[in-house]
Amino acid sequence: MKKLISMAKQFRDEESGAAMVEYTVLLGIITAATIALIILVGTWVTGQWTYLEGQLPDVPVAAPADPA
Repeated sequence: MKKLISMAKQFRDEESGAAMVEYTVLLGIITAATIALIILVGTWVTGQWTYLEGQLPDVPVAAPADPA
C-alpha cells in the first residue's frame, strides 16, 4: 500500500501528470461542446423538417386497386 501511495505522490509531482490533467480537462470541454452542437443541429433539422412537412399540400391517399 505504501508503494501505491508513493507512486501516486510521484505521479502528482511530475509535470507529465499535470499535462495529462490539462489534456483531460480539454478533452472534457471538447466533448461537451460536441454534444451541445449535435443537440442544436438536431433541433434545427427537426424544425426544418416540420416546416417543410407543413408546406406540402394535403393529398388524399388512394385506396389500393382491387385485383379481382
